[in-house]
Amino acid sequence: MDSLLKHMVDMTGHRDHAMLDISVISAVQELAGAAQTRILSIAMAGGQQVVRARASIRKGHGARVEDLQDAAPGVALDNYPELASCLAEHGPSIEACGTDGMRTLWLPIWVGDKADTCLEIRDDKPFTGDAIHMVGGIVGVYRNFQNLLDYSERDSLTGLLNRKTFDDQLARMLHGAQAQEQPLPGLPERRQPHGQEQQWLAVVDVDHFKAVNDRFGHLYGDEVLILIANLLQSSFRAQDRVFRFGGEEFVVLLRSTTLDNAWKIIERFRANVANHAFPQVGRVTVSVGFVGIGACESPVVTLGHADQALYHAKSSGRNRACHYDDLVSDGTLQAVASNDTAEFF
Repeated sequence: MDSLLKHMVDMTGHRDHAMLDISVISAVQELAGAAQTRILSIAMAGGQQVVRARASIRKGHGARVEDLQDAAPGVALDNYPELASCLAEHGPSIEACGTDGMRTLWLPIWVGDKADTCLEIRDDKPFTGDAIHMVGGIVGVYRNFQNLLDYSERDSLTGLLNRKTFDDQLARMLHGAQAQEQPLPGLPERRQPHGQEQQWLAVVDVDHFKAVNDRFGHLYGDEVLILIANLLQSSFRAQDRVFRFGGEEFVVLLRSTTLDNAWKIIERFRANVANHAFPQVGRVTVSVGFVGIGACESPVVTLGHADQALYHAKSSGRNRACHYDDLVSDGTLQAVASNDTAEFF
């Protein structure tokens, strides 16, 4: 009982989803004595439901957060027929035994009628009723606290991540860039070859949004923001992170991809907005400025560079995207550490 209470205190002390995941699998692993415990994400990719490991722990090893930054499609849910059946029937749990004798217990984390997270426990022994009951209680605490974190991290209008969660996410990206970035002989310090993957930051601004509010009213303006948020989520990839900064400003963190692919993704989003029929309002466009995330630059400088590119996109016609390094390279912008015209600062 003391160990269970200790884990409950640890779980509810976190203000971060990744650390909450680590606490949960550590608690389950110790209390159930399992061989392996994982937190799985269930999402749509390529028109089908796929399963990705988000955090995992094995007996005798420390817990780890899995790297979801790459564009790996995950494992199709069809490869987990028991779990697929449990989800289809909105079941609380399901158990299966593999050909290797390993038993797997899945416990979907239901929020209403949707489960995009699942706890998976594997062991070579059958799971007792007491163990399932105890783990079910942990899952209930995990679900409730995950909902609280979601509420504090999400914008109330659009459901996107809010600005206060952005700093931590960007800091993680900068840390990852610092670990991966290596000087390349013969290349300028900031520029990367088109085939090299890195992280990207894009700033999005709705063109002439004040005119939308003035002409149609704030209710239609809010509907435009909600629809653009939906287009952001459908146009960018599952591993990218989309934030609403307030007003008509959005920010996207693009995970590991090349410059050419970043251009394609951003242009796809811009075109999706331009071609969308907004009820009553009609045509709406967006401008985008983006920049590669460098290990040696602060978050303020990185945002400032993206905002400089956005400012140029808006001042040179709107409904377009601009890449900061291209603008510096062709002499349109000067490479400076800050931007006095930036709307963010």
